[in-house]
Amino acid sequence: MDIDAQGSTGRMSRRDVLKLGALGAAGLALGDLGRVSAQPAAVPAKAKSIIQIWMWGGPSHLDTFDPKPEAGYDYCGPLNRPIDTNVPGIRIGQLLPRLAENADKYSIIRSMTHGNNGHETAAYITQTGRLPGGRLVFPAIGAIVARFKGYDHGYTSLVPPYVVLTRAQGRFDEAGFLGPRYKPFATGGNPAAARFLVEGVVSGNISDDRQHSRRELLHSLDSLKQSLPGNPEAAKLDTAEANAYDMILGDAGKLFDLSQEEPELRDRYGRNTFGQSCLMARRLVEAGVPFVTINYGGWDTHKQHFETMRWKLPQMDNGMATLLEDLDEHGLLDSTIVWWSGEFGRGPKVDWQPPWNGGRSHYGKCFSAVVAGGGFKGGQVVGASDATGSNVAQRPVSPRDLLASMCLLMGIDPDGPLPNSRGMDLRVMPPLENPPEGSGRLYEIM
Repeated sequence: MDIDAQGSTGRMSRRDVLKLGALGAAGLALGDLGRVSAQPAAVPAKAKSIIQIWMWGGPSHLDTFDPKPEAGYDYCGPLNRPIDTNVPGIRIGQLLPRLAENADKYSIIRSMTHGNNGHETAAYITQTGRLPGGRLVFPAIGAIVARFKGYDHGYTSLVPPYVVLTRAQGRFDEAGFLGPRYKPFATGGNPAAARFLVEGVVSGNISDDRQHSRRELLHSLDSLKQSLPGNPEAAKLDTAEANAYDMILGDAGKLFDLSQEEPELRDRYGRNTFGQSCLMARRLVEAGVPFVTINYGGWDTHKQHFETMRWKLPQMDNGMATLLEDLDEHGLLDSTIVWWSGEFGRGPKVDWQPPWNGGRSHYGKCFSAVVAGGGFKGGQVVGASDATGSNVAQRPVSPRDLLASMCLLMGIDPDGPLPNSRGMDLRVMPPLENPPEGSGRLYEIM
């Protein structure tokens, strides 16, 4: 697959509009869900925030949102009993019952593809829409949102516009050539702990009273500033100090206090790191943060895959389903995109031989993603894989197409210029050279 590292227009060609894809059995039951829609005159910018559920390591599409029970034991293993959802014709993995009850809130893309099987390189492609290895390191989608919806465009919160819960994803969630102003703020800590110790904001062994006392002591000892009344540089230091203490002791700091939420709601999310990260993400977008990543690792299951799925998938099911419900109950789902994806999927055929003992390998040829809210329709399926989930059968979707679609819903022109200090002619999203037949932006679910 050829993804150009330079930016240009990237609009759908006449061929893209004329080529229509069908879904297969499920798609036939659901009408036009597998079709490539013509570009509308304008896409309403309905989204204000994006919550990225980043499945670091790569989740299996067969065990989650593209089950293939007819493929047999070598492909499905013991997870061969998919369940119906609340949308007729859509089935998902048997360990996701709560997400099955909420399928009307999200759309499944079953034909994601980029063909890369390396963790970091695939992550770069998935989060930037570009191939790695060029002379430039491009910004990830979180940094792009921070650039166009952050401090340069009226964002005033002390909480940075791009937050990662809880650990940074590595090189490819960085700002690239946009610079450190647009890097993510990684919280550290564990939101499921008795106190969420946010790095630089919440300390585990210093009380609020002690913080106040320290501030008063600092002021009493600061004779230099007292001798420079009206000095503009001293005023800047005052502002920086006030902002820092507001993060710690003011409303910004209280944002990270999950004890303010009802215990019953926290139980619904699940009293684990992922579940409480989902709750924290809802609080952040409710406060106006435009991009939040939940870095949810543990999916690189080369060995004993199914044993891991038995406990990982129920955690994911509770946390993600409750997030969709909670956003909806708070009136936030219409303005918040929820994007579930890993850097790739996992090999459809299970490796039963030692030392893998039922493992799945990396797989970038065909995998799934999920989108909800913020202008994306619910209860839809885009594209289809073949009978074993090994290849895209209908409507290929590149990461660039998905990212460009989210940009449109956020009111960011994917064909517009991407500012850079070198004055190069770069676009927010690149065009595809020789795009696969039937590919294009996700207008059919927007």
